[in-house]
Amino acid sequence: MVDVVGQYKKIKKEIDDAALKVIESGQYILGKEVSEFENEIAQYVGVKYAIGCASGTDALMVAMMALGIGPGDEVVTTPFTFAATTETIVLLGAKPIYVDIDPATYNIDPSKMEAVITKNTKAIIPVHLYGQSVDMDPLVRVANYRGIPIIEDMCQAIGAEYKGKMVGGIGTMGCISFFPSKNLGAFGDAGMVVTNDVLLAEKLRMIVVHGSRVRYKHEIIGVNSRLDALQAALLHIKLQYLDQWTHARRSAASVYNRLFAGSGIEVPFEASFGKHVYHQYTIRLKNRDKVAHALIEKKVPYGVYYPIPLHLQEAYSAAGKPKGTFPVTEKAADEVLSLPMHTELDEEQQKYIVQSVLEAVKN
Repeated sequence: MVDVVGQYKKIKKEIDDAALKVIESGQYILGKEVSEFENEIAQYVGVKYAIGCASGTDALMVAMMALGIGPGDEVVTTPFTFAATTETIVLLGAKPIYVDIDPATYNIDPSKMEAVITKNTKAIIPVHLYGQSVDMDPLVRVANYRGIPIIEDMCQAIGAEYKGKMVGGIGTMGCISFFPSKNLGAFGDAGMVVTNDVLLAEKLRMIVVHGSRVRYKHEIIGVNSRLDALQAALLHIKLQYLDQWTHARRSAASVYNRLFAGSGIEVPFEASFGKHVYHQYTIRLKNRDKVAHALIEKKVPYGVYYPIPLHLQEAYSAAGKPKGTFPVTEKAADEVLSLPMHTELDEEQQKYIVQSVLEAVKN
C-alpha cells in the first residue's frame, strides 16, 4: 500500500545525516530541533502556533483537554473514520455524537450538523478523510453561531486545501498525525496541534509536558506527549519534499482515473472547493469483498478504510446507535476499497493494479 523504504532511499543521505546529528547532540527530548520544526509546520499550514506531541491520537486528546472537555460533554464527529477520533472523546469521559457522511466525499455532512447540537456540545471534530477537506464554510457558520470550537482532524490531510486555504487553520485547532504511512510520515509515531489562539497554544504546551511550564511545577493536569527531537529532525527533511510528493500523489490519482475511465468503477470524487492530497485512493464496489479476495491472488495490496463504522464498534456501543442509524456511512463501509497510493508508484504498476481490479470485477 505504501513504500516508505523506497521513499527513504531517495533522500537517504539527508535523513541519515539529520539522525546522526541529533544522536551526537545528546538532546533527544524537545529542544531546538522540535521548536524549529514546529515553526516550519505553523508556517506551512498558515497558522501562528504549532505544538508537537507524541502522535496524532495524542494531538486529538490534548486538543480536547485544552478546551476542558470531560464527563457530561458531547463532541460531534463522524462515524466513518479511524477509531482514534472517538477513542479520545471516550477516554476523556465525553460522549461522541455522530453525524452521517456525504456519499461523494465520505466526509461529515454539514447539513445534518445543526440537528444534533445541544447545550452539552463542547466541540465539533470534522475529519478530512482520505486527504480531502470537509466542506468547512457551512460547518463554521453553525459552530460560530452556537459558539462551539472546531477541532480539525487533519491526520490524513496535511497539505489539503479548502477554497485556497490549508486545512488545519480554518477551525479553532487542527490535529496532525505523522504516522509513517502518512503523506508526511515520521520514522515512528509523532503528531502536532496547530492553532491561531495564543492562550490555547500556551495551554497545549503545558499539557504535553505534564501540565507544566517550569520543571516540577504543575499548573494543570497534563500528560507525557512530547515530540522526540529525532522525529522532528527527520520530519524537517521530509517537509521540504512534501509539495513534490503531493504532486506525485495527485498525478498517480490522475493515472488511476484515466485507467478506470469507462469501466463503471466509481473513482474518488474531488470536490470543487478543495485540493485533494490522496492519502488514500479509494474506489467503490458493490461486490467489494469478492474483489478484495481476488486481489490477494494477484498479489495486489489493498485496504478497507473502514470496514466497521464507529457507532457499530463493540468498544463504543454505549453510544446506543444500532445498525441502520447512519445508512450512508454503513453503505460506504460495505463498498470502499483503497488501492496502493504513494510517491513511488509508476504507471506500469498502476496498469497491473487496475487490470487486476477490472478482471476481478468481471469474474
